[in-house]
Amino acid sequence: MNIMKRFLKYTALTVMILIIWVAAIFISMDKGWWHTPFTQDKMPNEFIASVQEELQNEFVGTMAIALFKGGKLAEESFYSNDKPADRNTVFQVASLSKFVSAIGVMKLVEDGKLNLDAPVSRYLTRWRLPHSDFDNTKVTVRRLLSHTAGLTDGLGYAGFKNPKDVQSLEASLNKAIDADPGSDGRILIGVEPGSEWRYSGGGFTVLQLMVEEVSGQSFDSYMQSEIFEPLQMHSSFYQWDENFQDRLCDFYETDGSKAAQRYYTAQAASALYTSLADLEKLFHLFDEDNVNQKPVSPEFQKLMWQVEAETLGTPIYGLGTFLYTELENGGFVIGHDGKNNPPINTAFRYNPVAKDGIIMLTTGSTNFATRIASDWVFLQTGKVDALLFTMQQGKMIQIMAIGSFFILILVASIAFVRRTGK
Repeated sequence: MNIMKRFLKYTALTVMILIIWVAAIFISMDKGWWHTPFTQDKMPNEFIASVQEELQNEFVGTMAIALFKGGKLAEESFYSNDKPADRNTVFQVASLSKFVSAIGVMKLVEDGKLNLDAPVSRYLTRWRLPHSDFDNTKVTVRRLLSHTAGLTDGLGYAGFKNPKDVQSLEASLNKAIDADPGSDGRILIGVEPGSEWRYSGGGFTVLQLMVEEVSGQSFDSYMQSEIFEPLQMHSSFYQWDENFQDRLCDFYETDGSKAAQRYYTAQAASALYTSLADLEKLFHLFDEDNVNQKPVSPEFQKLMWQVEAETLGTPIYGLGTFLYTELENGGFVIGHDGKNNPPINTAFRYNPVAKDGIIMLTTGSTNFATRIASDWVFLQTGKVDALLFTMQQGKMIQIMAIGSFFILILVASIAFVRRTGK
Protein backbone atom coordinates (compact mmCIF):
# COMPACT_ATOMS: atom_id res chain seq x y z
CA MET A 1 0.00 0.00 0.00
CA ASN A 2 2.82 2.42 0.87
CA ILE A 3 4.48 1.67 -2.45
CA MET A 4 1.25 2.47 -4.30
CA LYS A 5 0.81 5.72 -2.35
CA ARG A 6 4.37 6.78 -3.15
CA PHE A 7 3.85 5.91 -6.80
CA LEU A 8 0.66 7.96 -7.00
CA LYS A 9 2.29 10.86 -5.16
CA TYR A 10 5.27 11.02 -7.48
CA THR A 11 3.08 10.52 -10.53
CA ALA A 12 0.88 13.46 -9.49
CA LEU A 13 3.99 15.56 -8.78
CA THR A 14 5.46 14.70 -12.18
CA VAL A 15 2.25 15.54 -14.02
CA MET A 16 1.94 18.87 -12.18
CA ILE A 17 5.54 19.86 -12.96
CA LEU A 18 5.16 18.82 -16.60
CA ILE A 19 1.98 20.90 -16.97
CA ILE A 20 3.72 23.92 -15.44
CA TRP A 21 6.75 23.41 -17.69
CA VAL A 22 4.72 23.06 -20.90
CA ALA A 23 2.53 26.05 -20.02
CA ALA A 24 5.57 28.19 -19.19
CA ILE A 25 7.27 27.39 -22.50
CA PHE A 26 4.06 28.00 -24.46
CA ILE A 27 3.46 31.36 -22.80
CA SER A 28 7.08 32.44 -23.15
CA MET A 29 7.06 31.62 -26.87
CA ASP A 30 3.70 33.33 -27.34
CA LYS A 31 4.94 36.46 -25.57
CA GLY A 32 8.23 36.45 -27.47
CA TRP A 33 10.38 36.30 -24.33
CA TRP A 34 12.90 34.07 -26.08
CA HIS A 35 12.66 35.64 -29.51
CA THR A 36 15.51 37.73 -30.82
CA PRO A 37 14.59 39.62 -34.01
CA PHE A 38 17.19 39.87 -36.75
CA THR A 39 17.58 43.59 -35.94
CA GLN A 40 16.66 46.07 -33.21
CA ASP A 41 16.39 48.97 -35.67
CA LYS A 42 12.82 50.28 -35.92
CA MET A 43 13.35 53.32 -38.13
CA PRO A 44 12.52 52.49 -41.76
CA ASN A 45 15.91 53.40 -43.24
CA GLU A 46 17.81 51.49 -40.56
CA PHE A 47 15.46 48.50 -40.82
CA ILE A 48 15.99 48.39 -44.59
CA ALA A 49 19.77 48.53 -44.13
CA SER A 50 19.51 45.57 -41.73
CA VAL A 51 17.48 43.65 -44.29
CA GLN A 52 20.17 44.19 -46.90
CA GLU A 53 22.75 42.87 -44.43
CA GLU A 54 20.58 39.86 -43.61
CA LEU A 55 20.37 39.04 -47.32
CA GLN A 56 24.06 38.19 -47.25
CA ASN A 57 23.45 35.33 -44.79
CA GLU A 58 21.34 33.18 -47.13
CA PHE A 59 20.26 32.89 -50.73
CA VAL A 60 17.51 35.16 -51.98
CA GLY A 61 17.18 35.50 -55.74
CA THR A 62 15.11 38.66 -56.05
CA MET A 63 13.63 41.00 -53.45
CA ALA A 64 11.49 44.13 -53.33
CA ILE A 65 10.47 45.73 -50.03
CA ALA A 66 8.52 48.82 -48.99
CA LEU A 67 7.94 50.28 -45.53
CA PHE A 68 5.14 52.68 -44.61
CA LYS A 69 5.02 55.11 -41.72
CA GLY A 70 1.86 56.95 -40.76
CA GLY A 71 0.17 56.05 -44.02
CA LYS A 72 3.00 57.31 -46.21
CA LEU A 73 5.69 55.43 -48.09
CA ALA A 74 8.87 55.72 -46.04
CA GLU A 75 11.45 53.49 -47.75
CA GLU A 76 11.85 51.12 -50.68
CA SER A 77 14.71 48.74 -51.38
CA PHE A 78 15.56 46.09 -53.97
CA TYR A 79 17.95 43.22 -54.45
CA SER A 80 18.61 40.84 -57.32
CA ASN A 81 20.99 38.00 -57.92
CA ASP A 82 21.00 38.64 -61.68
CA LYS A 83 18.17 40.46 -63.51
CA PRO A 84 17.79 43.92 -61.92
CA ALA A 85 14.65 44.56 -59.87
CA ASP A 86 12.78 47.77 -59.17
CA ARG A 87 9.35 48.89 -57.97
CA ASN A 88 7.79 47.90 -61.30
CA THR A 89 9.25 44.40 -61.43
CA VAL A 90 6.42 41.85 -61.62
CA PHE A 91 6.36 39.03 -59.06
CA GLN A 92 4.07 36.09 -58.54
CA VAL A 93 2.83 36.39 -54.96
CA ALA A 94 1.44 32.89 -54.18
CA SER A 95 -1.19 32.90 -51.40
CA LEU A 96 -1.04 36.65 -50.99
CA SER A 97 -3.36 36.30 -53.99
CA LYS A 98 -6.14 35.24 -51.59
CA PHE A 99 -6.06 38.58 -49.78
CA VAL A 100 -6.51 40.49 -53.04
CA SER A 101 -9.06 38.01 -54.37
CA ALA A 102 -11.12 38.47 -51.20
CA ILE A 103 -11.34 42.20 -51.94
CA GLY A 104 -12.90 41.28 -55.29
CA VAL A 105 -15.45 39.05 -53.55
CA MET A 106 -16.29 41.82 -51.07
CA LYS A 107 -16.94 44.15 -53.99
CA LEU A 108 -19.71 41.78 -55.12
CA VAL A 109 -21.04 41.67 -51.56
CA GLU A 110 -21.10 45.46 -51.31
CA ASP A 111 -22.85 45.67 -54.69
CA GLY A 112 -25.57 43.33 -53.41
CA LYS A 113 -24.70 40.55 -55.86
CA LEU A 114 -23.51 38.15 -53.13
CA ASN A 115 -24.72 37.34 -49.64
CA LEU A 116 -21.91 36.37 -47.28
CA ASP A 117 -24.12 33.91 -45.43
CA ALA A 118 -25.79 32.33 -48.44
CA PRO A 119 -24.82 28.79 -49.49
CA VAL A 120 -22.19 29.10 -52.19
CA SER A 121 -24.12 26.48 -54.18
CA ARG A 122 -26.79 29.15 -54.80
CA TYR A 123 -24.34 30.84 -57.19
CA LEU A 124 -22.88 27.77 -58.93
CA THR A 125 -24.15 26.09 -62.09
CA ARG A 126 -20.97 24.94 -63.87
CA TRP A 127 -19.86 22.73 -60.94
CA ARG A 128 -21.40 21.42 -57.73
CA LEU A 129 -19.99 20.72 -54.30
CA PRO A 130 -19.42 16.96 -53.90
CA HIS A 131 -21.77 14.92 -51.75
CA SER A 132 -20.71 14.80 -48.10
CA ASP A 133 -21.81 13.54 -44.70
CA PHE A 134 -22.61 17.13 -43.75
CA ASP A 135 -25.11 19.78 -44.76
CA ASN A 136 -23.62 21.37 -47.89
CA THR A 137 -25.88 24.41 -47.50
CA LYS A 138 -23.66 25.38 -44.57
CA VAL A 139 -20.77 25.94 -47.00
CA THR A 140 -21.26 29.69 -47.29
CA VAL A 141 -19.36 32.51 -48.95
CA ARG A 142 -18.26 33.75 -45.51
CA ARG A 143 -16.94 30.34 -44.50
CA LEU A 144 -15.05 29.85 -47.74
CA LEU A 145 -13.41 33.26 -47.29
CA SER A 146 -12.45 32.40 -43.71
CA HIS A 147 -11.35 28.76 -44.27
CA THR A 148 -14.11 27.51 -41.95
CA ALA A 149 -16.31 25.81 -44.59
CA GLY A 150 -15.26 22.29 -43.58
CA LEU A 151 -13.11 21.72 -46.66
CA THR A 152 -10.22 19.32 -46.03
CA ASP A 153 -8.44 19.50 -49.39
CA GLY A 154 -5.21 20.93 -47.95
CA LEU A 155 -4.45 22.56 -51.33
CA GLY A 156 -1.56 23.85 -52.10
CA TYR A 157 -1.15 24.30 -55.89
CA ALA A 158 2.18 23.65 -57.59
CA GLY A 159 1.07 25.02 -60.95
CA PHE A 160 2.05 23.84 -64.43
CA LYS A 161 5.34 24.33 -66.25
CA ASN A 162 3.58 24.48 -69.62
CA PRO A 163 0.55 26.77 -70.07
CA LYS A 164 -0.96 24.20 -72.47
CA ASP A 165 -1.28 21.77 -69.53
CA VAL A 166 -3.39 24.09 -67.37
CA GLN A 167 -6.68 22.43 -66.44
CA SER A 168 -10.10 23.94 -66.85
CA LEU A 169 -11.53 25.42 -63.66
CA GLU A 170 -14.17 22.69 -63.38
CA ALA A 171 -11.63 19.91 -63.93
CA SER A 172 -9.34 21.37 -61.27
CA LEU A 173 -12.23 21.52 -58.79
CA ASN A 174 -12.92 17.83 -59.40
CA LYS A 175 -9.26 16.88 -59.00
CA ALA A 176 -6.36 19.30 -59.27
CA ILE A 177 -3.49 17.48 -60.94
CA ASP A 178 -1.10 20.24 -59.85
CA ALA A 179 -1.84 19.67 -56.17
CA ASP A 180 1.09 20.10 -53.79
CA PRO A 181 2.46 16.91 -52.19
CA GLY A 182 0.24 15.79 -49.33
CA SER A 183 -3.05 16.49 -51.11
CA ASP A 184 -4.81 14.26 -53.62
CA GLY A 185 -6.29 17.34 -55.26
CA ARG A 186 -9.97 16.72 -54.53
CA ILE A 187 -12.34 19.25 -52.96
CA LEU A 188 -13.98 17.44 -50.02
CA ILE A 189 -16.20 18.56 -47.15
CA GLY A 190 -14.58 16.47 -44.45
CA VAL A 191 -15.60 18.23 -41.23
CA GLU A 192 -18.71 20.09 -40.07
CA PRO A 193 -18.84 23.49 -41.80
CA GLY A 194 -18.25 26.24 -39.27
CA SER A 195 -16.66 23.93 -36.70
CA GLU A 196 -12.96 24.75 -37.19
CA TRP A 197 -10.36 26.64 -39.19
CA ARG A 198 -8.67 24.61 -41.92
CA TYR A 199 -6.62 26.45 -44.51
CA SER A 200 -8.03 25.54 -47.92
CA GLY A 201 -6.70 26.62 -51.27
CA GLY A 202 -9.59 24.72 -52.81
CA GLY A 203 -12.08 26.99 -51.08
CA PHE A 204 -10.71 29.98 -52.95
CA THR A 205 -10.89 28.07 -56.22
CA VAL A 206 -14.60 27.56 -55.51
CA LEU A 207 -14.83 31.32 -54.88
CA GLN A 208 -13.06 31.94 -58.20
CA LEU A 209 -15.78 29.99 -60.02
CA MET A 210 -18.46 31.80 -58.04
CA VAL A 211 -17.06 35.21 -59.07
CA GLU A 212 -17.07 34.12 -62.71
CA GLU A 213 -20.66 32.89 -62.52
CA VAL A 214 -21.99 35.97 -60.74
CA SER A 215 -20.06 38.56 -62.77
CA GLY A 216 -20.35 36.86 -66.15
CA GLN A 217 -16.63 37.51 -66.71
CA SER A 218 -13.45 35.51 -66.35
CA PHE A 219 -11.94 35.92 -62.89
CA ASP A 220 -9.00 37.90 -64.27
CA SER A 221 -11.25 40.22 -66.31
CA TYR A 222 -13.48 40.87 -63.31
CA MET A 223 -10.54 41.73 -61.04
CA GLN A 224 -9.04 43.96 -63.75
CA SER A 225 -12.19 46.00 -64.28
CA GLU A 226 -13.53 46.17 -60.72
CA ILE A 227 -10.40 46.32 -58.54
CA PHE A 228 -7.18 46.94 -60.46
CA GLU A 229 -8.35 49.63 -62.87
CA PRO A 230 -10.00 51.82 -60.19
CA LEU A 231 -6.82 51.54 -58.09
CA GLN A 232 -4.63 52.13 -61.17
CA MET A 233 -2.84 48.85 -60.51
CA HIS A 234 -1.72 48.55 -64.13
CA SER A 235 0.83 45.78 -63.50
CA SER A 236 -1.52 43.36 -61.74
CA PHE A 237 -3.26 40.37 -63.32
CA TYR A 238 -4.13 36.72 -62.65
CA GLN A 239 -3.90 35.40 -66.20
CA TRP A 240 -0.32 35.55 -67.48
CA ASP A 241 0.25 38.38 -69.97
CA GLU A 242 3.25 38.03 -72.31
CA ASN A 243 3.50 41.83 -72.52
CA PHE A 244 5.09 41.75 -69.05
CA GLN A 245 7.81 39.20 -69.86
CA ASP A 246 10.62 41.78 -69.76
CA ARG A 247 9.49 42.98 -66.33
CA LEU A 248 8.97 39.50 -64.79
CA CYS A 249 11.32 38.67 -61.93
CA ASP A 250 13.70 35.74 -62.12
CA PHE A 251 12.58 32.55 -60.36
CA TYR A 252 15.07 30.45 -58.41
CA GLU A 253 15.43 27.22 -56.49
CA THR A 254 16.89 27.43 -52.97
CA ASP A 255 20.29 26.27 -54.28
CA GLY A 256 20.52 29.35 -56.48
CA SER A 257 19.74 27.65 -59.79
CA LYS A 258 17.19 29.24 -62.09
CA ALA A 259 13.64 27.88 -61.93
CA ALA A 260 10.82 27.87 -64.45
CA GLN A 261 7.76 30.08 -64.29
CA ARG A 262 4.52 28.28 -63.30
CA TYR A 263 1.00 28.70 -64.65
CA TYR A 264 -2.20 28.18 -62.67
CA THR A 265 -5.83 27.22 -62.94
CA ALA A 266 -6.31 28.25 -59.30
CA GLN A 267 -5.87 31.96 -59.93
CA ALA A 268 -7.73 33.32 -56.90
CA ALA A 269 -5.73 31.13 -54.54
CA SER A 270 -2.23 31.30 -56.00
CA ALA A 271 -1.68 33.09 -59.31
CA LEU A 272 -1.65 36.85 -58.82
CA TYR A 273 1.12 38.72 -60.63
CA THR A 274 1.79 42.19 -59.29
CA SER A 275 4.52 44.70 -58.52
CA LEU A 276 5.67 46.51 -55.41
CA ALA A 277 4.35 49.78 -56.86
CA ASP A 278 0.90 48.25 -57.37
CA LEU A 279 0.75 46.75 -53.89
CA GLU A 280 1.61 50.16 -52.49
CA LYS A 281 -1.58 51.44 -54.15
CA LEU A 282 -3.47 48.60 -52.50
CA PHE A 283 -1.98 49.70 -49.18
CA HIS A 284 -3.54 53.14 -49.64
CA LEU A 285 -6.94 51.51 -50.22
CA PHE A 286 -7.08 50.74 -46.49
CA ASP A 287 -6.37 54.31 -45.37
CA GLU A 288 -9.71 56.06 -44.83
CA ASP A 289 -8.01 59.47 -45.11
CA ASN A 290 -6.67 58.69 -48.57
CA VAL A 291 -8.92 60.32 -51.16
CA ASN A 292 -8.07 57.98 -54.03
CA GLN A 293 -10.92 56.05 -55.60
CA LYS A 294 -11.91 53.03 -53.50
CA PRO A 295 -13.61 50.12 -55.26
CA VAL A 296 -14.57 48.74 -51.84
CA SER A 297 -15.73 51.08 -49.07
CA PRO A 298 -14.00 51.21 -45.66
CA GLU A 299 -17.07 49.57 -44.10
CA PHE A 300 -16.72 46.45 -46.23
CA GLN A 301 -12.93 46.45 -45.95
CA LYS A 302 -13.25 46.32 -42.18
CA LEU A 303 -15.61 43.36 -42.44
CA MET A 304 -12.59 41.47 -43.77
CA TRP A 305 -10.69 42.28 -40.57
CA GLN A 306 -13.28 40.92 -38.11
CA VAL A 307 -12.55 37.66 -36.30
CA GLU A 308 -14.01 34.68 -38.15
CA ALA A 309 -11.64 31.91 -37.03
CA GLU A 310 -9.46 31.05 -34.05
CA THR A 311 -6.74 28.51 -33.29
CA LEU A 312 -5.85 27.57 -29.72
CA GLY A 313 -8.30 30.25 -28.60
CA THR A 314 -6.43 32.98 -30.49
CA PRO A 315 -7.96 34.94 -33.39
CA ILE A 316 -6.15 34.09 -36.61
CA TYR A 317 -8.29 34.83 -39.67
CA GLY A 318 -11.00 37.13 -40.96
CA LEU A 319 -12.33 37.13 -44.53
CA GLY A 320 -9.36 36.36 -46.75
CA THR A 321 -7.21 38.11 -44.15
CA PHE A 322 -4.70 36.94 -41.57
CA LEU A 323 -5.09 38.58 -38.15
CA TYR A 324 -1.44 38.62 -37.20
CA THR A 325 -1.56 40.08 -33.71
CA GLU A 326 -4.04 42.06 -31.64
CA LEU A 327 -3.62 45.79 -31.12
CA GLU A 328 -4.50 47.88 -28.09
CA ASN A 329 -7.81 49.06 -29.56
CA GLY A 330 -9.01 45.51 -30.17
CA GLY A 331 -8.07 45.59 -33.85
CA PHE A 332 -5.33 43.58 -35.52
CA VAL A 333 -2.29 43.88 -37.73
CA ILE A 334 -3.81 42.49 -40.92
CA GLY A 335 -2.69 41.22 -44.31
CA HIS A 336 -1.53 37.95 -45.85
CA ASP A 337 1.61 36.01 -46.71
CA GLY A 338 2.34 33.81 -49.70
CA LYS A 339 4.54 30.76 -50.11
CA ASN A 340 4.96 28.45 -53.09
CA ASN A 341 7.37 26.39 -55.18
CA PRO A 342 9.63 27.16 -56.91
CA PRO A 343 10.44 29.18 -53.79
CA ILE A 344 8.29 32.30 -53.64
CA ASN A 345 7.69 34.06 -50.34
CA THR A 346 5.71 37.26 -49.97
CA ALA A 347 4.31 39.29 -47.08
CA PHE A 348 1.85 42.17 -46.66
CA ARG A 349 1.28 43.54 -43.13
CA TYR A 350 -0.78 46.63 -42.24
CA ASN A 351 -1.32 48.26 -38.85
CA PRO A 352 -4.64 50.15 -39.26
CA VAL A 353 -4.11 52.12 -36.04
CA ALA A 354 -0.65 53.55 -36.75
CA LYS A 355 -1.08 53.20 -40.54
CA ASP A 356 2.34 51.59 -40.65
CA GLY A 357 3.10 48.62 -42.85
CA ILE A 358 5.50 46.40 -44.72
CA ILE A 359 5.30 44.79 -48.16
CA MET A 360 7.94 42.26 -49.14
CA LEU A 361 8.27 40.14 -52.28
CA THR A 362 10.99 37.51 -52.75
CA THR A 363 12.01 34.58 -54.92
CA GLY A 364 14.51 31.83 -54.12
CA SER A 365 13.73 31.60 -50.40
CA THR A 366 10.94 29.68 -48.68
CA ASN A 367 10.48 31.98 -45.68
CA PHE A 368 12.70 35.08 -45.85
CA ALA A 369 9.84 37.54 -46.41
CA THR A 370 7.68 36.01 -43.67
CA ARG A 371 10.52 36.10 -41.14
CA ILE A 372 11.42 39.70 -41.92
CA ALA A 373 7.79 40.85 -41.86
CA SER A 374 7.13 38.99 -38.59
CA ASP A 375 10.15 40.64 -37.00
CA TRP A 376 8.83 44.00 -38.22
CA VAL A 377 5.56 43.26 -36.38
CA PHE A 378 7.53 42.20 -33.29
CA LEU A 379 9.52 45.43 -33.27
CA GLN A 380 6.39 47.53 -33.77
CA THR A 381 4.14 45.79 -31.24
CA GLY A 382 6.36 43.70 -28.98
CA LYS A 383 4.24 40.67 -29.90
CA VAL A 384 4.86 37.44 -31.76
CA ASP A 385 2.49 37.31 -34.71
CA ALA A 386 0.56 34.25 -35.87
CA LEU A 387 3.06 33.10 -38.51
CA LEU A 388 6.15 33.70 -36.38
CA PHE A 389 4.56 31.58 -33.64
CA THR A 390 3.93 28.85 -36.22
CA MET A 391 7.56 28.99 -37.37
CA GLN A 392 8.70 28.65 -33.76
CA GLN A 393 6.53 25.61 -33.00
CA GLY A 394 9.25 23.11 -33.89
CA LYS A 395 11.69 24.80 -31.51
CA MET A 396 8.99 25.06 -28.84
CA ILE A 397 8.14 21.35 -29.04
CA GLN A 398 11.83 20.45 -28.89
CA ILE A 399 12.35 22.53 -25.75
CA MET A 400 9.22 21.05 -24.18
CA ALA A 401 10.40 17.51 -24.94
CA ILE A 402 13.94 18.03 -23.62
CA GLY A 403 12.69 19.69 -20.46
CA SER A 404 10.07 16.99 -19.91
CA PHE A 405 12.76 14.30 -20.23
CA PHE A 406 14.91 15.93 -17.56
CA ILE A 407 11.88 16.45 -15.30
CA LEU A 408 11.10 12.72 -15.50
CA ILE A 409 14.72 11.84 -14.74
CA LEU A 410 14.81 14.30 -11.83
CA VAL A 411 11.59 13.08 -10.21
CA ALA A 412 12.60 9.44 -10.71
CA SER A 413 15.99 10.17 -9.12
CA ILE A 414 14.42 11.91 -6.14
CA ALA A 415 12.03 8.99 -5.64
CA PHE A 416 14.88 6.49 -5.85
CA VAL A 417 17.09 8.38 -3.40
CA ARG A 418 14.31 8.83 -0.89
CA ARG A 419 13.34 5.19 -1.10
CA THR A 420 16.90 3.85 -0.73
CA GLY A 421 17.59 6.41 2.00
CA LYS A 422 14.76 4.99 4.05
